[in-house]
Amino acid sequence: MSEPVANSTPRGVVEYSVVCEGLTKSFGDTVAVAGLDLRVQRGEFFGFLGPNGAGKSTTIKMLCGLIRPTAGRAFVLGHDVVEEPLAVKARIGVLPEEVQTFERLSGWELLIFSGRMYGLSGSELYDRAEGLLELLDLDETLRHKLVVDYSMGMRKKVALACALIHRPEVLFLDEPFNGIDAIVARGLRQVLQRLAETGVTIFFSSHVLEIVEKLCDRVAVIQQGRLVGLGNLAELRTQAGLGADDPLEEIFVRLIGVHERTDALDWLRSTE
Repeated sequence: MSEPVANSTPRGVVEYSVVCEGLTKSFGDTVAVAGLDLRVQRGEFFGFLGPNGAGKSTTIKMLCGLIRPTAGRAFVLGHDVVEEPLAVKARIGVLPEEVQTFERLSGWELLIFSGRMYGLSGSELYDRAEGLLELLDLDETLRHKLVVDYSMGMRKKVALACALIHRPEVLFLDEPFNGIDAIVARGLRQVLQRLAETGVTIFFSSHVLEIVEKLCDRVAVIQQGRLVGLGNLAELRTQAGLGADDPLEEIFVRLIGVHERTDALDWLRSTE
């Protein structure tokens, strides 16, 4: 385990929305994240990719102050996530992969509660809540239903509204398109594009590579907790040794070192 680091912000960190320096997390003998170094620019739409078990969700939880790193440091908007967790949490929004919230509140009640937790009140709170629900296409009938009766898509929508009510500077999204239909996904994608245009930094983890390819300015790829690729699509293609027209899916497979077996399950192709 590394030596404790003095409580000081390294030079240049405040210029970035997210900084990881040797970020490491172990669970017993299992190393989930191994010495991760990243710098995400302010206002960037940043993709964060990796296969299942690569350490993506663990990294996001450390950046949001939900779990402590084993070693290394992480900064969000210049604040150390361990030393200044409240300063970080006040300025970020989080949409986790699995939405767990107060199911016996209506969508409207949950959004108002979330706003009050961030210190909002009065007409400002209600105007923001109304605007968010309109933006996410949750009409009067839907917003007054209990969350327990919501579909997965509706839960994702109201959870995103809760993550945005306080106007965060950085938005962390962990598999936001998981388990939702194409119509809801299209709406969420449009909302995220509008947010990026306003200067919100979006840290976006997803297995839907086509969406990542369309939305993200730069992409990091991790495998077994280690960074194996970083850059825009052109830079990633070069790192993967691919041509100018290869899609992100091919880049991803090449960077994580997957070797496809052409002889797998030959018995399925047998006609005898």
